[in-house]
Amino acid sequence: MESIDMDVEEHANADTTTNSSSFKRFGLKNSIQTNFGDDYVFHIAPNGDWTSMAVSLSSNVVKLYSPVTGQYFGECRGHTGTINEISFSVPSTPHVLHSCSSDGTIRSWDVRTFQQVSSISAGPSQEIFSFAYGGSNMSLLAAGCKSQILFWDWRNRKQVACLEDSHVEDVTQVHFVPGHQGKLASASVDGLVCIFDTNGDIDDDDHMDSVINVGTSVGKIGFFGENYRKLWCLTHIETLSLWDWTDGRNEADITDARTLASNCWTMGQVDYLVDCHYSSEGCRLWVLGGSNDGAIGYFPIDHSKGKNAIESPDIVLEGGHIGIIRSVLPTTNFLGGFSQSQGVFGWTGGEDGRLCCWSSDDSHEMNRSWISSSLVIKSPGVRRKNRHHPY
Repeated sequence: MESIDMDVEEHANADTTTNSSSFKRFGLKNSIQTNFGDDYVFHIAPNGDWTSMAVSLSSNVVKLYSPVTGQYFGECRGHTGTINEISFSVPSTPHVLHSCSSDGTIRSWDVRTFQQVSSISAGPSQEIFSFAYGGSNMSLLAAGCKSQILFWDWRNRKQVACLEDSHVEDVTQVHFVPGHQGKLASASVDGLVCIFDTNGDIDDDDHMDSVINVGTSVGKIGFFGENYRKLWCLTHIETLSLWDWTDGRNEADITDARTLASNCWTMGQVDYLVDCHYSSEGCRLWVLGGSNDGAIGYFPIDHSKGKNAIESPDIVLEGGHIGIIRSVLPTTNFLGGFSQSQGVFGWTGGEDGRLCCWSSDDSHEMNRSWISSSLVIKSPGVRRKNRHHPY
């Protein structure tokens, strides 16, 4: 079914007495039901000039919307397996969206026509869980597969390397390090994060710089801090750790991250960790924690405090979702995003099949989370209350 834009009614639900706190709540500005079945939103990714955002769904489709108005542009169809990551990765082609899938392909789409323009295959029986464009001359495409890291020259789609001895289980993440484009970090279900030098002929023996042993299955990694020398790591058992990737030094190992976050707000238990967001303005890092009923908080991380690094949330988004949130896209320069956001703080997507737009308007009327009862559209059947895990 075609996507539907639904504007919030003028009157608000004023029942905020149980959630009064010092953190700021953002008002729900708009909600889009991406479908009316049991499918849900995986990822939200913006293009370079923030004129569109791509949204991947569990129906193996990518839909395009305006990040300012929520207008629906169109969709890209072609993958036959779960879409694991999407990104507008190459600055020289800002109109091209890339996606990787468990069908073993990385596909590129022209979002002006919604047509596929190229496809790279990792081979039969492969799955691609993550990809990244980079390298010292921005010519490399890296992909994390079952237990391998594959490299292509994306300009001619020729495979140039295969690392098969560094990991023994699924490679869940590959990222070129910001500001160090020759360095690639990989993370795996085997609990390891490896750092590679991708200059020259790439191999396991001569090009691995260091190995970080996280100790449990790694779900997401990212970079923060001065010159992006620090690395954050979220695991599939909802723990958080912080590292200096240049020397493999652990700076914080927060095994009870959900408990610490739960103790910092009045919304009940934090059931899962969604992501970490970093703002270079002020060098601030947040972990995003959510509840099964659809609330989410931005919890600041003070990594100088070690195991007690999680502090009270700066932001709480509540009232837009009725299920688990899978992706959060901030759009304001609060997190270093684009400034022409017309009062939009950001977007969230979840297992309820919704996209929710959050207002950063400071007016009294919008300085709280709320939703019109007319927007509460539940999918048929009983939705599970446990978070979906790909592993």
